Amino acid sequence: MKIKIIIFMTILGVFSSSVIFSQNNNEISENVRRALRTAGLTVPLRANVPSDFTLPALDGTEFTLSRQKGKVVFLNFWATWCPPCREEMPSMESLYQKLKDKGLEIIAVNLQESGNNVAAFMNRSYLSFPALLDARGTVGSMYNVRAIPTSYIIDKRGLIVAQLVGSTNWDTPNMVAAFEALLAE
Repeated sequence: MKIKIIIFMTILGVFSSSVIFSQNNNEISENVRRALRTAGLTVPLRANVPSDFTLPALDGTEFTLSRQKGKVVFLNFWATWCPPCREEMPSMESLYQKLKDKGLEIIAVNLQESGNNVAAFMNRSYLSFPALLDARGTVGSMYNVRAIPTSYIIDKRGLIVAQLVGSTNWDTPNMVAAFEALLAE
């Protein structure tokens, strides 16, 4: 009987600790929360699980979001005809060049434009981060994109920790510090 009780208590302890872990698994550390807010990003009370998707990249490969765990992902929804989108792209490239070797991945999801149009824009603007083609706007709808640009910041655990609707300068000292705080976790 004692053995059954010990086994039961062990199983209960493992189950309880996994429940506690899963409840706290979407916490955003105070350090990261402060850095993201200082950079001007909207930070949820708890990190959220993003919708997974697979889209074609300009180079013909397939990109799947869930395969990016372990990296900080800057997910940006945009279009070439959008002036605020075009305005923020050079600062995105600058941020990418500074932090890509530390694990930052910038993914620019173009909404409903041809691959030729997007490729021409990326080349003309000297943008080296990947651009994906959401030809039907399906992923944009999954992410409830109502205005562009809209950006989501996803931490190494694969959870959304911040978002921004509208354009910004992504290469300010506060913004770089926010991404460095995420990369350090």
